[in-house]
Amino acid sequence: MATEKLIILGAAGRDFHDFMSYWSLQPNVIVTCFTSTQIPGIGGRLFPPEMCNNDKNENRYPNGLMIYDQNDLEALIEEHGATMCALAYSDISYDSVQNLAARVNSKGASFIQIPPALTQLHSLKPVVAICATRTGTGKSQTTRAIADYLKKKGKKVVVVRHPMPYGKNLLKQRCQRYEVLEDLVRYKCTIEEREEYELHIEEGNLLYAGVDYQMILREAERDADIILWDGGNNDFCFFKPTVTICVADALREGHEEHYYPGEINMRMADLVMINKVNSLRSSELASLQAQRIRDFLGKDIPIILGKSIVTPEARGPTGQLLGDSAVKDMVYGKNVLVIDDGPTLTHGGMPFGAGFVLAKQMGAAEIVDPRQAAKGSLVGVFQKFQHLEKVLPAMGYDEHQIKDLEETVRGVDCDCVITGTPINLENIIDVGKECVRARYCLQLDEQNMSALELALKPLFAV
Repeated sequence: MATEKLIILGAAGRDFHDFMSYWSLQPNVIVTCFTSTQIPGIGGRLFPPEMCNNDKNENRYPNGLMIYDQNDLEALIEEHGATMCALAYSDISYDSVQNLAARVNSKGASFIQIPPALTQLHSLKPVVAICATRTGTGKSQTTRAIADYLKKKGKKVVVVRHPMPYGKNLLKQRCQRYEVLEDLVRYKCTIEEREEYELHIEEGNLLYAGVDYQMILREAERDADIILWDGGNNDFCFFKPTVTICVADALREGHEEHYYPGEINMRMADLVMINKVNSLRSSELASLQAQRIRDFLGKDIPIILGKSIVTPEARGPTGQLLGDSAVKDMVYGKNVLVIDDGPTLTHGGMPFGAGFVLAKQMGAAEIVDPRQAAKGSLVGVFQKFQHLEKVLPAMGYDEHQIKDLEETVRGVDCDCVITGTPINLENIIDVGKECVRARYCLQLDEQNMSALELALKPLFAV
């Protein structure tokens, strides 16, 4: 059989997992390089030889593999003589997937997508996979709610988070264990990593993340009765799940049919939850979306409705929590700057997040347009994502971007800042103004909670 030369198209996530769990072990495939997109600054790195399974593939990758920018894809196909390109990242519209296929096919190479079953690792412990149809549907708040439920049932829970290895040295990020907030500093986490890890740590959930998910799984199994997969973007689970829950977005109805690999998650799910139904003008719209999903899938899958409840929190000069009246006075009738979750607003395509919802909820006089105050890399962010008008994405993939964010915030003329990012942003930047934090959590009524409990029942039979 002829040897294929493969380029893996990724975004510092499933690309590395697919390589380690599948492609590096295929006898008739030579991976020539990775490409990167979506996340700024992740190109130009080396995937280290220590994680290339060289002891299992006759030392095929003694020097590791370079990671290049996806913009150079056509040139890379020619330079490396690639015969195949494999898609290995997520939250991409079907139009964009086909555009990639056209770029690859036009250079004479095959464009392939491998199914989850080829790369899902088998766990010794039950696994709950919380996946989604899009970025920003509320996977993490769902994961935290399920973790709380299982802990109350006496189970030891470990959360494994979809990879976010954005540092230069991937070997140092191979297997990361987060138990206390100081671990965020120890691992030099970006704002985006903190957004996914911080609340789990606050709620007492032990969390693992990194690059090598075989190693991570073995470590998690030592600590857990049950493993919770907290998915990233709308990617699928790296472990073979006992139960799969797919979170859809009431504010992005229909997206479950048009974004890769969200539809795969929905088709593999044991239960679908439509989240944020409390933001709809009518509850009937959620019921219609549920029926459309059932019709689209062609099966009577359990579908529940969740509310994402947003509440304000603010602290005084000495760190004390302020009362409801004092917090309301900070926002009501004032001009406010809203900072919301970066990935949700950018490649997630949402025009607003929880901070914007809270500003409206609390009666802000005006939500200030931050675009004229944008500094450094934030200028390019607004140019690329032109649907953003009244919110500032909390971009912080490196120290330079964090500085740009701080200077942008301090340059906006406003009375107050509302942060809808999941983390305490004041621990990272000096906002220079009064700040209200939007806290949000999942809320299910009795009927929907009962349906979720029924879906989780297989965990207790293992």
